[in-house]
Amino acid sequence: MRNRLLGIALRAARENARFGVRELARRLGMNAALLSNWELGQRTPHLLDVAGLLGALGVVGEEKRRILHLARMTGPGLIVPGAQSNRDHLAALRDCEALATAITVWHPLQVPDLLQIPDYAMAVLATQGFSGKEIRQLAAIRAKSGNVILGFDGTPTTIYMGAAALTNLVGSATIMHRQLDILVVVPAATNVRIVPDDGGEHPGRFGPFTLFDTTAATMAYFSHHNAGIFIPDDSREYDGIVERLDKVAKTPLESAMLIEEAATRFAAAAEA
Repeated sequence: MRNRLLGIALRAARENARFGVRELARRLGMNAALLSNWELGQRTPHLLDVAGLLGALGVVGEEKRRILHLARMTGPGLIVPGAQSNRDHLAALRDCEALATAITVWHPLQVPDLLQIPDYAMAVLATQGFSGKEIRQLAAIRAKSGNVILGFDGTPTTIYMGAAALTNLVGSATIMHRQLDILVVVPAATNVRIVPDDGGEHPGRFGPFTLFDTTAATMAYFSHHNAGIFIPDDSREYDGIVERLDKVAKTPLESAMLIEEAATRFAAAAEA
């Protein structure tokens, strides 16, 4: 798994430096196919090779330290300690977001991070025990993550959201109305699908996750209070959960109608 996330980080570093694979391979005096294999997580680069590659790309400071740390790690999965505001956690997440060709999100109880408005995000974070400074930082991070789905070139994204998210009061009725109101019309490349509570038992009930489809792998990401977990979905376990969700979820149009009804109820409650 380390190879997959390291490969994603190396490709992101190369693209940020505006180098093509062949151009960088010539600069390093190596085979372009081997460099491509590193980026795809199919081969394991030596630590010295990674250091040389980063030097050629001009990667320094914290970003260099983070990628070299990935190159040293071993194990079937990667747990990055710290909340999303932690540099390593955030950088790994940003790499996955930047290189994703498609994103799939599941949350059974709340509006997922990518679609949260700042007030909703801060209300959620406040209940998790974060300090005022941490709440502001994390809310800003969530707002920036949402940029990947915006515009004509937004990453194709499917959001599966439990029906409970339409009734769970987060913050206040006013916040809920504003949050749900923006979900009625979402960016062109985004679909929101509501999963009914009576859809039967399924593995997705165990908790939320995000799938990032990249050329290197499909990465399953789990955000916890003080850690981020990144696991390649080689066995298609989480893809299988998505297939189950797809069968029971409402269509985008049906979902928009349910969201609009819930937003109207919260608007009435806010005015009462």
